[in-house]
Amino acid sequence: MTLHLDPVDHELLDRWQCDFPLVSRPFSVMARRLVLTEDEVLRRLRSLSEAGAISRIGATCRPNTAGASTLAAVAVPDFRIEEVAAVIGGEPGVNHSYLRENPWNIWFVATGPDRAQVSECLARIGRRTGLEVLDLRLVRPFNINLGFALDGSGKLPPQRENIDIAVLIPGDREIMQALNIGLEIVEQPFNALGEQLRRPESELLQRIEALAAAGILSRIGVIVRHRALGWSSNAMVVWDLPEEEIPRVGPALTAVPGITLCYQRRPVPGVWPYSLYCMIHARSRVEAMTVLDSACDEVGLRDVPHQVLFSVRCFKQTGARVLLEKGAAA
Repeated sequence: MTLHLDPVDHELLDRWQCDFPLVSRPFSVMARRLVLTEDEVLRRLRSLSEAGAISRIGATCRPNTAGASTLAAVAVPDFRIEEVAAVIGGEPGVNHSYLRENPWNIWFVATGPDRAQVSECLARIGRRTGLEVLDLRLVRPFNINLGFALDGSGKLPPQRENIDIAVLIPGDREIMQALNIGLEIVEQPFNALGEQLRRPESELLQRIEALAAAGILSRIGVIVRHRALGWSSNAMVVWDLPEEEIPRVGPALTAVPGITLCYQRRPVPGVWPYSLYCMIHARSRVEAMTVLDSACDEVGLRDVPHQVLFSVRCFKQTGARVLLEKGAAA
């Protein structure tokens, strides 16, 4: 069921998908800009969260900076979809899992504090399901901040290209993990997080600002559930492009209106030849295919082999894991 937003709710979800105020009382700042009270902003955001419009208020982390991640897929017989989806979703390191229209039909993102933990997660899934797991590692991101204007008018501000991993210090992983889970929707969310992490609020805000400035946090803000808001025709398009073409095509594809994600991944020779990926979030299949047609024409991809994998069902959607949880499956 699609949630219908009034103009104020729409602005709350749209305006603060990034650039969330990094101050002691961020919802008060949002309230002043909307000419509302802080209590009204809090009430609306709590209601939207309960209704499923918001995944969390927090951050998205640049892949493979403080932790590791990969996109993976399995080819599941129809009669085993529920069983295998449960196995995959039961892994703490899996933060996204979708059913897509393709023989390789369950796709998921596996995350962890390092590559070894991600590999162990994929191996467990392979053992427990008896299925081959495609490990499609990220080579180069072109746009991965997972947000776009809810009216379809454009993307969020572009991400910085150069990432300064050297800025990381002990304790940053705990902050990132907490932001991946989400802030409490209370008057002083950073103070509440500071109490949880046993760190002063001022110090916590300083570290969050540093991680954002370094590009390690790709954005901080309201993380919305697009399907609940009517963006239900979402397609992953994969392209079989020569390696030398990708540096040209990737940025050009990212610039096409309606393309919401774009990145290069390692192919699996003889099994999955596709190396360039993009996502189209649309309100109908016709709209999604119109975006794809525009991309083919504008970027010169009309004759490039590709597949369109529409998402049919979302099994799991949470923040990434950058810490090893106690008692994680072995």
